[in-house]
Amino acid sequence: MTQTSESVPTEPVGLEEAADFDDRVAEHDVVLVDFYADWCGPCQMMEPAVEAVAAETDAAVLKVDVDRHQGLAGEYGVQGIPTLLVFADGEVADRMVGAQTEDALREAVSGRLE
Repeated sequence: MTQTSESVPTEPVGLEEAADFDDRVAEHDVVLVDFYADWCGPCQMMEPAVEAVAAETDAAVLKVDVDRHQGLAGEYGVQGIPTLLVFADGEVADRMVGAQTEDALREAVSGRLE
């Protein structure tokens, strides 16, 4: 799968409609999906690292609010938050549960970028 002509966003993009999830993931070669909740302390602590990955790598970052999109969270086996999935060419390539360092996030996506 090749990246579409649409450029990779330099900020995390919030998922509005669950029906758009597959399209959002398919738009880019590598997508870091952050399953989070506004009330989650570790999610809030990770926000600067997630934003840095969006701004400084060629991976797209998609944020999914688990309170708003419970069905998607269940579909992807999210049992604790934050849960971060790395999609490469539309397929789950990596899964991280719990707070992660910026370096860990960068390493997870950079291993998938060409």
